[in-house]
Amino acid sequence: MTKPMLFEPLQLRSLEVRHRGWVSPMCQYSCDADNAPGVPNDWHLVHLGSLATGGAALIVAEATAVSPVGRISPRDTGLWNDAQIEGWRRITDFVHAQDNGAKIAVQIAHAGRKASTYPPFAEEGGYVPPERGGWQTLGPTDAAFGNDAAPVAMAEEDINGVIRDFASAAARAVAAGFDALEIHGAHGYLLSSFLSPLVNTRSDAWGGSDEGRMRLPLAVIDAVRREMPDGMPLLMRISATDWHDVEGDLLRSIEFIQRAQERGVDLVDVSSGGNSRQAPIRPGPGYQTELASRIRAAVDIPVGTVGMITDGRQAELILRTGQADGVFIGRAALADPRWWQRAAHQLGYDLPWVPPYQWPQPQNAY
Repeated sequence: MTKPMLFEPLQLRSLEVRHRGWVSPMCQYSCDADNAPGVPNDWHLVHLGSLATGGAALIVAEATAVSPVGRISPRDTGLWNDAQIEGWRRITDFVHAQDNGAKIAVQIAHAGRKASTYPPFAEEGGYVPPERGGWQTLGPTDAAFGNDAAPVAMAEEDINGVIRDFASAAARAVAAGFDALEIHGAHGYLLSSFLSPLVNTRSDAWGGSDEGRMRLPLAVIDAVRREMPDGMPLLMRISATDWHDVEGDLLRSIEFIQRAQERGVDLVDVSSGGNSRQAPIRPGPGYQTELASRIRAAVDIPVGTVGMITDGRQAELILRTGQADGVFIGRAALADPRWWQRAAHQLGYDLPWVPPYQWPQPQNAY
């Protein structure tokens, strides 16, 4: 039986990822904000554990805040204190206890001007005010995202503090037993907003040009990489475009990833959008794979793609046609935590680590 490309391994530094079907980070908004802020709990163990037992090769845990003010919502996970290390260690230990070779990474993040919001399923919506457990948000400038509360334009000391927070979170992630790290540089959150000329209109050294707008994300990469073992892979999620100037955005994204590679990023996770509420996005099956393909043709590190990839045959076509080196599965994995087993069946392949069920032969025929 010919092995599908979806189930070929990929080497990232000293980590072998068993196949090319990975779990995209998906926020669960399920921490106890009052008694254990930022600490993953039984919900996260069951959610991520089911993906590990279901056959995912690499699970990227949800956007995990590097500081309390970096959370999207009060119920986000974090890595800003040692209690959170212990909460995550329980999950990484479970993933590593499986005999299917599953690996787990964590996406470290700062939500920037899109922080301090209610979870999407809450009765309330929008910004969480300080008297309800919210906080003052930060951004490249004081321009708000849509109707959200205006952030405070970050001063030099705020920027340097964020760099230190990312470094500290990376060190805690290593202590928590993760196999890889991903820096969140997409979807209009802090690093993405600094990269975007739509948002970062600063005129100092942290803006004013592509060089200036890249300065904070590249400084974060340097700080994070210093806290990681040499053999541990570093991933970077980016928004390849904000959809207003696709060609210009792609050129900027390619230049950024080329510089990120020089600083030790091992794989780029290509998404899009998030800096503008009026972005002319037309989502559809695999709608971001062309962006990944354009970037893959211009950089020398593996590229992952994400976005409405729901079927094993679709994932195989993306890989076979060279559009990406791996696929990140999101909502389809929530709908079916055994997605990888279903994909193998669709492609006519028996996963070697999934024991087949043998029906007993009846003793007597009727």
